[in-house]
Amino acid sequence: MKKNIVAAFALVFALASCNSQLDDINTNPNATEHPLPAYLLTGTLKQGADLYWGADNNFNSSLLFVQQWAKIQYTEPDRYDVSNTSFTTLWNTGYATLITDLNTILNFTDEEAHSNYKGVALALRSWVFQLLTDAYGDIPYSEAGQKTTPKYDAQRDVYLGLLNDLKTAQSLLSTSGEKIEGDVVYDGSIAKWKKFVNSLRLRIALRIADRESDLAKQEVTAVVADAAGLIDSNAGNFQFVYTSSPQQNPASAWFETRDDFRVSKTLVDKLKALSDPRLAVYAQLPTDESVTTYVGAANGLSNSEANNQGFAKTSKPGTYFLTSESPAVILSYAEVQFSLAEAVARGFISGNADTYYKEGITASLKQFGVTDATVIETYLLQPAVLYNAANYKESIGLQKWIAFYGQGLDAFAEWRRLDYPQLTAGVSTVLDGKMPSRFFYPGTEQSLNGINYQLAVSSQGPDLLTTRLWFDVN
Repeated sequence: MKKNIVAAFALVFALASCNSQLDDINTNPNATEHPLPAYLLTGTLKQGADLYWGADNNFNSSLLFVQQWAKIQYTEPDRYDVSNTSFTTLWNTGYATLITDLNTILNFTDEEAHSNYKGVALALRSWVFQLLTDAYGDIPYSEAGQKTTPKYDAQRDVYLGLLNDLKTAQSLLSTSGEKIEGDVVYDGSIAKWKKFVNSLRLRIALRIADRESDLAKQEVTAVVADAAGLIDSNAGNFQFVYTSSPQQNPASAWFETRDDFRVSKTLVDKLKALSDPRLAVYAQLPTDESVTTYVGAANGLSNSEANNQGFAKTSKPGTYFLTSESPAVILSYAEVQFSLAEAVARGFISGNADTYYKEGITASLKQFGVTDATVIETYLLQPAVLYNAANYKESIGLQKWIAFYGQGLDAFAEWRRLDYPQLTAGVSTVLDGKMPSRFFYPGTEQSLNGINYQLAVSSQGPDLLTTRLWFDVN
């Protein structure tokens, strides 16, 4: 009997030792079991910029939809010949990487991450959710990161939730609080983060303005009155500045090995009509030296039609956007000024809409290196540029579209919301003359979260590119 007991204990100790060894084997020696908030913040900012400015969500989709760029070969995305596997990156990276890492910071104890880290994390999470709902519509929000099969929240509820989250973020941020590290955007300036929070809140408030005018007015009024202020110069733009390879701008990396994008004819022709000095920044002259002017490529053509326009006879995007260090602008001073102009036009706040509108254009021109006062004044005085109080959406919509060059996701959202400029689908597109109004949900949602996916579709409408989202009224 004693021998059996001894043998049993020996077996237990042997198994315990074995399990310990297995634990050691299954532990990644390079993994950080308790990541520091600074590391998570740096990673989130870089990965978020890549997501926003990269191919899948920007120049191979939304920049095509708003006709700022065009395809000169491999034209399927430009003809809207895409599937539910085409828009997975925004969803997968947004949830599995960005929101997961930001939730990690938010779930840290106060000793692991102080309130300024949490305020920044909540602001960035709000931005990611905004991108997701702008693109897809109803999305997992309230249960995201909490359940493996989270419910989809209605877009209205997402926007309202984000407005509340940003109020919380503002309350967490304190200029007299502890410093943050790992901030590769604002270098630890909490004052600038507070301005970003208010500017993002202003953006989202206007997203709901056509549906919830009274609530939007309440939000805008509160934001404008907040002592923290808004982004008030180009120096305060929320942007990620890239460095040399391999940490380079995604468009720069793309053009090192590929040549399938051109500036859209729609944009080039409009900038020419306005004698817009940004054209020389937005586009390059064709490589064929016999072509002495900027030439855009038409959107929505077949591969052969697009090729026939001539690789050497059409304009690539400007070198400003294709250098390794080109910044990924995410929320600019120009956008804030246009938003304030709209807020005045809607009667949400007092002020002069024309003044804000002109300052928005001026800020955009200076952002892209056009600083000559005479050039700016000449541009502003053109009849086609003058602010039209009788149709503020047309004036602001056009100039915001121009200013958003390169920011495909937000250009796409604002074009749908403001309905200007008026764009026409290309001749070889596949949506019966219609243009996209959203991204497809990833196909994996049907298998991994099928019940909630079906509930979302039954509420929002068919999972099609042409299904209009809640905020997109007209």
